[in-house]
Amino acid sequence: MTEKTFDQALQSYAELAVDVGVKVQPGDTVYVQVAVDQADLARRIVKAAYDRGAAEVQVQWQDDTLKRLDMANMTEERLFNIPPHVGVQFEYWLAHQAKRITVISADPDNLAGLPAARIAGYQDAFQKVYAPLINAISNNDISWTIIGAASPKWAQKVFPELSAEDATTALWQAIFKTTRIDQDDPEAAWQAHNAKLHAKADWLNAQQFDHLHYQAPGTDLTVGLPKDHVWAGGGTQNNHGEAFMANMPTEEVFTAPDNRRIDGTVASTKPLSYAGTIFQGMHFTFENGQVVDAHADQGDAVLQHLLAIRGARSLGEISLVPDPSPISQSGLIFFNTLYDENASDHMALGSAYPFSVKGGTSMDDAALTAHGLNRSDTHVDFMMGSAQMNIDGIKADGTIVPVFRNGDWA
Repeated sequence: MTEKTFDQALQSYAELAVDVGVKVQPGDTVYVQVAVDQADLARRIVKAAYDRGAAEVQVQWQDDTLKRLDMANMTEERLFNIPPHVGVQFEYWLAHQAKRITVISADPDNLAGLPAARIAGYQDAFQKVYAPLINAISNNDISWTIIGAASPKWAQKVFPELSAEDATTALWQAIFKTTRIDQDDPEAAWQAHNAKLHAKADWLNAQQFDHLHYQAPGTDLTVGLPKDHVWAGGGTQNNHGEAFMANMPTEEVFTAPDNRRIDGTVASTKPLSYAGTIFQGMHFTFENGQVVDAHADQGDAVLQHLLAIRGARSLGEISLVPDPSPISQSGLIFFNTLYDENASDHMALGSAYPFSVKGGTSMDDAALTAHGLNRSDTHVDFMMGSAQMNIDGIKADGTIVPVFRNGDWA
């Protein structure tokens, strides 16, 4: 295998986001959400998109420092009322079926210490304006991908024993490895990986389990599955039949639960970075599909505000991720859901993806609800898998089929 320089790897990474992430075609509109400290990567993505014939590429710059200043100082009347131009921008992207490339690099602790009510109030207001766009994303109406980029503060959270420079280098190396940039032909490596994930999803779809039973330390949970549920993994297609890879990296296969049939307890196994706050040690108790008790050892106040969002007290996604996955075996805690969820089985509080049930993308909210798919103003993944996780699939006739044993496919 030929070792790449950082410049070569970064160029390959930008092209992977454009070619495999959203598969930019001539005439496409593309928008890139990226932090100001990732300008080099952003410019490479924009150039690669134009080289593929994009009609327009917009960049939405983000800045951790400005975000914290706003969250700490803006009057609540302004903070809790999103300016009209934000919604207009979302409408423009939808009207042009823009392909979205999101580059995440934020400091996981960026909003630590700020009042939970202010964070929650902003999140609630933003999610309402964001709803049309997130609905289009959830319905696969548009192509989208999420990738990571190393920033010093995030890197030092992952590698606290290293200097900012060395930690950033180490995090970039981990990012390149988990996204197969270290391979001679990253795109071919992704095609092979995609085929493996699709094979697992096909097996699960053929089983059509009635429910799953999860057992591990702190977890004893039964999760019903909707009739005609659909497992997905790896790449998918937008409503024009164009392929895209929503998460890079990805190691999961996932579907939606029947949110009326979730009972028992589940414990998180990895930290969760949410709205600039770190959650640690989360425990949930479900009855008839709803969280009836929840607490976090760290970040509990923000967790309680999260659970107050419409639909956040039920699940919208369950996923299967083998513990031997490369991210898990790296031994790293990334403090970033994109990476940590691909090291561990995870579940999501909030909204389900309509494509998780047969014909769901053509259903309205009432029909989706009737099929047991949770509707919500949020979608927040939390990790609950481990090398001790056992999962059984139970069919309608009571047949038990081992799915996971000791954190891996049975």
